[in-house]
Amino acid sequence: MNQKKFMTLGIVGFFLLIVLIMFSNATFLTIDSGERGVLFRTFGSGLDKENIYQPGFHMVAPWNTMFVYEVREQQLEEEMEVLSSNGLNIKVDVTARIRPNYDQIGNIHETFGREYMQRLVRPEVRSAVRQVIGKFTPEELYSTKRDEVQTLITEELTNVLAKNYIDLRAILIRDIELPEKVRTAIEEKLEAEQGSLKYEYILTREKQEAERRLIEAQAKADANRILSASLSEKILQDKGIEATLELAKSPNSKVIVVGGSDNGGLPLILGGGN
Repeated sequence: MNQKKFMTLGIVGFFLLIVLIMFSNATFLTIDSGERGVLFRTFGSGLDKENIYQPGFHMVAPWNTMFVYEVREQQLEEEMEVLSSNGLNIKVDVTARIRPNYDQIGNIHETFGREYMQRLVRPEVRSAVRQVIGKFTPEELYSTKRDEVQTLITEELTNVLAKNYIDLRAILIRDIELPEKVRTAIEEKLEAEQGSLKYEYILTREKQEAERRLIEAQAKADANRILSASLSEKILQDKGIEATLELAKSPNSKVIVVGGSDNGGLPLILGGGN
């Protein structure tokens, strides 16, 4: 009886020892804010992609492994040389801002692992930049098409990364550097074009001013012609007589000769006094 009891206590003690060893070797970890964890169960189903561990304190059995991922927005800066549409080497400095999807950490770990920035994001950024830059000439990249290039790269990358559980936040082209000779030639061309546009503007303005003056002169000429045509000799005589009659009413003494031959028959005022 004592032997049986002793064996029972021994078995219980053995299991307690195993449990004690388990807990003493268990991994205690804290997942910080901005991080998520995915657990690999060695003696279970393997990678547990369905359960994503949130920030906080966690205890992991010693035979399991917790993989912790930062899910904050991250930044990838890439400097590279690409070919333009006419085959010239262009240096491009690009920044990609990305963030892994919170609930897809398991899939990211299974497909790319913790090096997903190097295995996925960087190659895709380089590929998209090469593909888009290759559609434009150096002149377009230097002057008018930079915003369009940035938009096209963003569209290209957004679709590719989204299929691989990565959210593209932004693509920023920090610099596009052309070969020195090409840049100088483009600047001279742009300067010449600006000078030509300025000269055309001056010519247009002077032409408009000349047309304005011509119209103004023509209007004055037409007005004088109409006025001259309306002032007949009879009208002038009538106007002269009306003026004479008004003067005759004045108390001042004067001599008026009516019908003078030298002035077209108009009344002539010879003098007057008080």
